[in-house]
Amino acid sequence: MSELRQTPLHALHLTLGAKMVPFAGYEMPVQYTQGLIAEHKHCRAAAALFDVSHMGQLRLVGADAAAALETLVPVDVIDLAPGHQRYAFFTNGNGGVLDDLMVTRPARADAAQGFGDLFLVVNAARTEADLAHLQTNIGHRCRIAAMPDRALLALQGPRAAAALARLNPGVGALVFMSGAVFELAGLTCFVTRSGYTGEDGFEISVPAPGAVALAEALLAMPEVAPAGLGARDTLRLEAGLCLFGHDIGELSTPVEADVAWAIQKVRRPGGARAGGYPGATVVERHLGGSAPSKRVGLVALERVPVREGAPLLDNRGHKIGRVTSGTISPSLDKPIAMGYLLSQHAHAQGELWAEVRNKRVPVRITPMPFVPHRYHRG
Repeated sequence: MSELRQTPLHALHLTLGAKMVPFAGYEMPVQYTQGLIAEHKHCRAAAALFDVSHMGQLRLVGADAAAALETLVPVDVIDLAPGHQRYAFFTNGNGGVLDDLMVTRPARADAAQGFGDLFLVVNAARTEADLAHLQTNIGHRCRIAAMPDRALLALQGPRAAAALARLNPGVGALVFMSGAVFELAGLTCFVTRSGYTGEDGFEISVPAPGAVALAEALLAMPEVAPAGLGARDTLRLEAGLCLFGHDIGELSTPVEADVAWAIQKVRRPGGARAGGYPGATVVERHLGGSAPSKRVGLVALERVPVREGAPLLDNRGHKIGRVTSGTISPSLDKPIAMGYLLSQHAHAQGELWAEVRNKRVPVRITPMPFVPHRYHRG
């Protein structure tokens, strides 16, 4: 682990009794002393604090930044209102997903505090590649800068807003997928009301030297407990959200990955700014109904965990897909999974088989999310 990078909260994790594991080039907490299931359930009932400082934070500066970014993503960035956030993805020439990311347009006053005309959060393992991708393709149109001097905390759960409001009551004005600068514990933070658990919550970009102080201030509150990567994974799976490199990646288009909801009408065929991004021809063809596969939710009909990589079979034993994520749901107490199926087999409530250790386990196609989202939409 000596070659792994450490987040600014590393020493705090050890103090809290975290079990550390390698993840995306970092040494990260997978769970703390209370264990994954307890952390998961605490997030669903109260508020959990996650260190997500391994994620990449980037800013784009310049009047042309939004139009430039639209040449790399199939979503509407130009019309994104100040103070609002949008889910996006970089595509390759085949329409596959190079990375999925969050894009926020800070208000003018917030942009002036160093957060750029656009503020991006990208996946940890893709940060360097994304930075190079941006520099190569749009570096002549806007200034692109990494923000390694900032940490990122995620406070998630139904009591997250009450806890964070003790540090600054103004955060309560945020609604899902909006963001602004707030002073928290004497630190200038960029706060978005977002996250990857399906719960209400916040992601907080904080100056790295103050990250421990902010984390300790939050952990001192009775509702808040630390949670690691293990609970973050089971929470996002229950919420039906993709994990890059597993459920979404270069071999699947946004349509196959079932995230085409993020492609606004203005960027679709017939829209005012349709196309113009890598792989647009393929993505538009898939939007028209020709996607060969589709990501679906699955529930096992026996109490057998169905894990990533398990083949999915039809009644004749023919392979028709594969599982990309799976777990025993702590909230539902049953095996859930997601995976890709050939489109002609991806019918709601359809039953098929997953092959687990050479045994066939019956599974049913189920709508996602498995656990309802509880985002604060105002």
